[in-house]
Formats: sequence, structure tokens, C-alpha cells
Amino acid sequence: MSEFFQANAQVIQQRWPALFARLVAEDSLAIQAELVQGLGSTLSVDGIQLTSRHDRIHEARVQAASLPQRPRLHVYGTGLGDLPSVLLERAVLERLYVHILNGALFALVLQLLDQRQWLEDPRVELMYAGDHADIYTPFFALPAEMLLADDFSAKIRDRLVNEVHLSFNNRQFDPQLPAIQQRLRDSLELLLADDDVAQLFGTCIGREIYVIGTGPSLEGHFERLASVRGQAGRPLFICVDTAYRPLRQHGIIPDLVVTIDQLISCRHLPFEESDGIPLVYLPMSSPAVLKAWKGKRYGAYTASPVYATLRQQHPRAELHAGGSVIHPAVDLAVKMGGTRITLFGADFAFPMNKTHAGWDDGDLGPAVAQARHWVRDGNGERVRTQLNFRGYLCVLERYIALHPEVSFLNSSRAGAMIVGTQFNPEFVQ
Repeated sequence: MSEFFQANAQVIQQRWPALFARLVAEDSLAIQAELVQGLGSTLSVDGIQLTSRHDRIHEARVQAASLPQRPRLHVYGTGLGDLPSVLLERAVLERLYVHILNGALFALVLQLLDQRQWLEDPRVELMYAGDHADIYTPFFALPAEMLLADDFSAKIRDRLVNEVHLSFNNRQFDPQLPAIQQRLRDSLELLLADDDVAQLFGTCIGREIYVIGTGPSLEGHFERLASVRGQAGRPLFICVDTAYRPLRQHGIIPDLVVTIDQLISCRHLPFEESDGIPLVYLPMSSPAVLKAWKGKRYGAYTASPVYATLRQQHPRAELHAGGSVIHPAVDLAVKMGGTRITLFGADFAFPMNKTHAGWDDGDLGPAVAQARHWVRDGNGERVRTQLNFRGYLCVLERYIALHPEVSFLNSSRAGAMIVGTQFNPEFVQ
């Protein structure tokens, strides 16, 4: 073992003995790293540079400048130790939490470089990112290790990515955008004529509820859902807009439909046989779709700034939002009184090499071939997905964690493993 490792290891073993035992068990030989030269040098792993190859310290100072002057800060990824070292120059800093995103990579760095400058600082706390259920703020996540995070840290990696992308993703929902202002004006007359979604709250206390998404695993449940739908004392069926058409094609009539997306058209949500089926919607929904719907309509808001003015002028109840229609659908089930909620088609991934149940590849977004990311499915295996789906999964998992009084069940192992859920034994063996 290298001289550097011995010196680094002595510090870690003394300060964090349990973590040290895990580090020495890491397979650093599996990391294929090479030295990359520029004006300076750095390590490259799988073609990804851990830092700048020209001026590592300058890069670290730029990164540090993005963090506020707070007594407690978090760094995700260890890199070559530059960012922790720079942050520790701050007199105001009382505690720096360094979260390991790739254990084998960190073990390799410990063999190659002296890291004692920051490891010995009493303000530092070193830990594995994957040991925690969620991320901490304020943080800086090293870009290279967001790509190189190991499987143990994948869930935290996903949450970091979602948080970093949040402001960028929300640009399309700027309340000042003319298209948004026009859509809200167009839907106002309907909103004022329709009932408040609050009228549905508390109407199904103690009743089991099925929340039905459009993930590919839904296709394996059509026959069973049709059978359950005909039973007395059955669960309430709440479906998202894009699940409505394939459900009806299989003879399944939902009790409620939820729609939020301004791009949903009557092709996605056919109205012809919608008599007697309530529709819960947000004002950004298509006025043409809302006007065509034959069942009763219930308007709702979310906490989005898009609805800030409407909330003040025309109060309505709110539903939880997180980018996907599955979020308000699940929140509606909880607010209606459901304490046992089973999720169908909530895959957040492309199992069976499909994007959605009942729709052709690419009909509802990017095709399977464009998927560049992955999550773990219910069997612990990698399944392809897209970046926004991982973000939706993070939001749902956080929501579930906030509602321990509700039993959330999943109907399939094929899609993403959803933290906080159990598998419904009626549907999953």
C-alpha cells in the first residue's frame, strides 16, 4: 500500500473507524484512472476528469464561491480534496460534511494523494452519501462524481441532480410568460364555474384507493383491474389522464381522472364516454379538453407561483405538485381519506423496453432509444429511464416519507423501486 494511503488511513481510522473498515473493503482496482496533463494535472476516470487539468485550486474557488457563508456546509463527492480544503479557509465555517459518492474512487485517491490537509481538520465530518435517506443543504455536488457515483449512492445522486436542475426545469413555468398568462385567462371562466377540489377531500375515509399511472407495468394488470372494478366494496380508482384511454380500451372505468398538463389534448383524454366521471384539473389544463369533458369538474391549484394571483383572487384547495400528474393524483387519494394506497403503472422507468402502457413508443415523450439513465427496479436490477422520471421519483418518495400514516403499496417490481412502499401481495408474488 502506498505511503500516501498509510498517512491518510491513519487519520481516517482514528476519526471514523467504522467508515475506514468500509473503505479498505472497496475495490479501488476496479477504477480505471489515468493521469491527464494540462497546465497542471488531474485524474480521468472513464473519460471523465475529476477536476480541471489546468488549475484545480482556481476551479475549487469558483465552486466554493457558489456556496453561502454559512456555519454548516455539505460537499457531495470527494474529488481530489480541493473543494473541502478551500472551504475550510472560511473562518465562519463550523462544520463541513463531506459525502462520499464513490467509495472505490475515494479509496484510490487516498492511495495517490495526501488528503490530510482536510481530513485532519476537526470541523470535517466524513460519511457515505448513501447512508442517508435524502440530501442536505446548502451543498455543492462535484460534477464529475455526479456521473461517477456508485450504485450505493445512486439514490442520493438522483436527488442531487433533481435539485441542481430544479430552477432550470421551472423556467417554462414562469408566471410572466405570455403563454401562461393567456392560458390562465382562457381557463378562468371554467374554473369559476366548476367546483373546488376541496369538496372531494375526506369523502373516502378508510377506503382503499388505487392510483393508476401509465407506466408499462400497468399492462400486466388490466385483466385483474377489470375484475376488481366489478366487485362490491372495491377500492376507489383514480387514474392519471394518459392512463384513461388504455383503461377504457380494456373495459375499466375509473372513478376519478386527474389532469394537469397544458399539452394534454382530447386525443390523450377522449371525452366521448366521460359521462359521470369526475375530472380534477389545474387551470393550466387545456380549456378545450375541459369544455369537452362530460363529467363533473373540480378545479385545484398547486403551490406553484403560476397560481399565486389566482389563489388570492379565487381561492381553491391545493394539490401536491412535483412535475408529474402522478403527484397530485396521489395527494388527492390521501386528502380524500385513503390510508392504504396501491400504485399501478408508477414505474418512473421503461421496463419491458416500453415507455408507457397503451401508447406507442414516443407518443408521450422521448422514445426508449433515447433513454440514457437508469434506476433500480423492484428486483434490484438496473432499468432504463430518463432524467425527468428520476426527478419525479424523488418527489414522490419525499411525499411518501411525509405521510407515515398512509400505507403505500406498489403493484409491480418491473418499474423503479419506490422508497417507502411495500409490494402489494395481491399483485406481486
